[in-house]
Amino acid sequence: MLMRPVWWVLGLITADKNATRIHYLPNPETPPPPPPPAARRSPTMAMATALRKLSSDALRRQPLSRITPLYYMASLPATEERSGVTWPKQLNAPLEEVDPEIADIIEHEKARQWKGLELIPSENFTSVSVMQAVGSVMTNKYSEGYPGARYYGGNEYIDMAESLCQKRALEAFRLDPAKWGVNVQPLSGSPANFHVYTALLKPHERIMALDLPHGGHLSHGYQTDTKKISAVSIFFETMPYRLDESTGLIDYDQMEKSAVLFRPKLIVAGASAYARLYDYDRMRKVCDKQKAILLADMAHISGLVAAGVVPSPFDYADVVTTTTHKSLRGPRGAMIFYRKGVKGVNKQGKEVMYDFEDKINAAVFPGLQGGPHNHTITGLAVALKQATTPEYRAYQEQVMSNCAKFAQSLTAKGYELVSGGTDNHLVLVNLKSK
Repeated sequence: MLMRPVWWVLGLITADKNATRIHYLPNPETPPPPPPPAARRSPTMAMATALRKLSSDALRRQPLSRITPLYYMASLPATEERSGVTWPKQLNAPLEEVDPEIADIIEHEKARQWKGLELIPSENFTSVSVMQAVGSVMTNKYSEGYPGARYYGGNEYIDMAESLCQKRALEAFRLDPAKWGVNVQPLSGSPANFHVYTALLKPHERIMALDLPHGGHLSHGYQTDTKKISAVSIFFETMPYRLDESTGLIDYDQMEKSAVLFRPKLIVAGASAYARLYDYDRMRKVCDKQKAILLADMAHISGLVAAGVVPSPFDYADVVTTTTHKSLRGPRGAMIFYRKGVKGVNKQGKEVMYDFEDKINAAVFPGLQGGPHNHTITGLAVALKQATTPEYRAYQEQVMSNCAKFAQSLTAKGYELVSGGTDNHLVLVNLKSK
């Protein structure tokens, strides 16, 4: 019989009784078991015989990948006389052979990235190991639900990968798992923010965020006087706060006055184009006065926060969202961090608990998403492990140093910088006079 420690059968997809596709991972250190006596052979045993023959060939064959020596078998006859193996070319041939047109496009894009100077902050270069994880067999699995509570079978390894990703996310930002939780399933930053709004707000409740022309983001509810641009502004009432245009800095005094009049249920501390640090302490006080939720969108600075080179929003925020492909240097995904545990004590002396976890998880699935992208979550786990290393901190310190030097050089050449400089990885140049 096939011993499970030797051959992990990952899935059987049967088109008919004479056509079976088997996905398996061979262990090259363990030889295959001997074939059974001929008298005891059956269609099932014939399948095992063919699998053993295939695995013997695989032991002598160079794997397609050092990471995943995975081979596909197109058909497996039910009788020993027809136990030959047919390899489907499309499943095993390299991209340049199967689709040279796409392969050529990828090579041109690779050359463009390496030969150019990328100054777009959302286009960081992720690592080879992250790309290997994203391009792995994890893309084949569907897994609606959360670890330990899936709607599909066969998710034991997907659960391991997602749970490890969550653990590493908390470790990367030095968070106590008793006080913080994280959802790693959002597909990108804008959906992640919308998950939070729908989880914690009722339709048409109020949001305040930095105005888009002043450095905010579409997903924070941007609208004009005549049109609701973002879907957020359709489902919720939004009001922007803005910069003091004489300084290029956020006008916290005016924001506080607007909050008193508007009485928002949620205030967003986060930007897409703001080169200075947020005053999270000031925003926390504004939220407390209005009994509002403080959502910190650290999409652009999460890598800097992980490395500890800029202040962390976790000391002040109730919920923190981030994309994973900007300064964090991971694959294209997003995360939602939320407070949990004891929030405070009421007038009767009873503990009041945070209720964000269930609401946010339900908003992600089944509220707005189906199955998560398991390959992205796996790649994110790799990136988060890298984010805890000394090499990663040195990288982020160099990013800050490069940005400061770049700002100085632009100023020396006569360019005007918005706010007069930078405190993070962004440099904003005022080109109105050019």
